[in-house]
Amino acid sequence: MRILVVEDERKVASFIKNGLEEERYIVETASDGKTGLEMAMNNQFDAILLDVMLPGMDGFKVLNELRNAGISTPIMMLTARGTTEDRVQGLDLGADDYLPKPFSFEELAARLRSILRRSSTEKSTKLKCGDLVLDTISHVAYRFGKEIELTTKEYALLEYLIRNKNRILSRSTITQHVWKHNFDPESNIIDVYIKRLRAKIEREDGTKPLIQSIRGVGYRMRDLPQDDESTVDI
Repeated sequence: MRILVVEDERKVASFIKNGLEEERYIVETASDGKTGLEMAMNNQFDAILLDVMLPGMDGFKVLNELRNAGISTPIMMLTARGTTEDRVQGLDLGADDYLPKPFSFEELAARLRSILRRSSTEKSTKLKCGDLVLDTISHVAYRFGKEIELTTKEYALLEYLIRNKNRILSRSTITQHVWKHNFDPESNIIDVYIKRLRAKIEREDGTKPLIQSIRGVGYRMRDLPQDDESTVDI
């Protein structure tokens, strides 16, 4: 999952970024409101952690601009100003949650998981696709009755595919969410990681694969894969 952290206090931003990366999120940061707004407008994020007191443009203005632009990305407001009026203003402007400083990382991570569940068709902390289960708290996958060991990137890729199961995802979209950089049409990094992931999660008994390649487009993860003329398994 790709997260944007808009926070001007360097130590706080680093604390959040390091913690989220240990939780296997892809994290980008901005240190002022204008930069954060531009990044959120021009890139796809799964959630935004937005400080209220920012230089240039405060968090309320950033939130208001994003919602007026039709961007529905889940947003959690972070602030040392914990008055009821501030919380009401943020929520009325379209924030999904409000976390006053100081806070523990454990609470931030739990609240982040909560707003991500609210915006997803998957409401449980355990994501499922067929008989494959991915625990988003322990970051462990299970299939065939056993634990599947995943690298950080393999986990991020699998989580994104499961959260978007039954949708066709382009290589460009996958790259932005899992590798946080623009898609290079000459690169085969997506195909390499899909191959590694398949080797770990797919059955070897002839069962149709959970991860399907869509010729000329990208990939799709399906609960019950069916024959499709546009699908080529590699």
